[in-house]
Amino acid sequence: MISFGTLRSPVGSIGIVSDGTAITRVGWRATPPAGASDDVDADPLLHEALGQLAAYFAGALRRFALPVDLGRQTATTRAVLSALYDRVGYGQSVTYGELAALSGTAVPARGIGSIMGANPLPIIVPCHRVLASDGLGGYSGGAPGEGLVTKRALLELEGTLPASLF
Repeated sequence: MISFGTLRSPVGSIGIVSDGTAITRVGWRATPPAGASDDVDADPLLHEALGQLAAYFAGALRRFALPVDLGRQTATTRAVLSALYDRVGYGQSVTYGELAALSGTAVPARGIGSIMGANPLPIIVPCHRVLASDGLGGYSGGAPGEGLVTKRALLELEGTLPASLF
């Protein structure tokens, strides 16, 4: 059974999908996928994921403890996303090139950016922590057109960037 729930957060409404054994998708979509149940109480894992995300946004959680499923990915993509999840903690950042080195892959920095853009579990697998060598880089999360605003807000929440004055 596929379950879907939403959380209102400082960076918009976040949708979470669970298959009952793992979290399979996180995104800024407020409608459930076809055939998904929106009965959060029927899926304890989904309920836990929503609670952990709420705690993260409240500043009370620094590492998610949830089973996740990245779905069908190439071995390289899986290595990059796993390295990000395992080695770049709360309040830290890494450049696209540094993440390529951490993952042990031969992916160029531009390729790392493409992998980050296809991350099915943003925030939990923290692609917002991956920066360009000369600035924020890109971000495909958040409400349409709000990617960099969302990335900056997440980095500010974690203390990686100072809060914006404007």
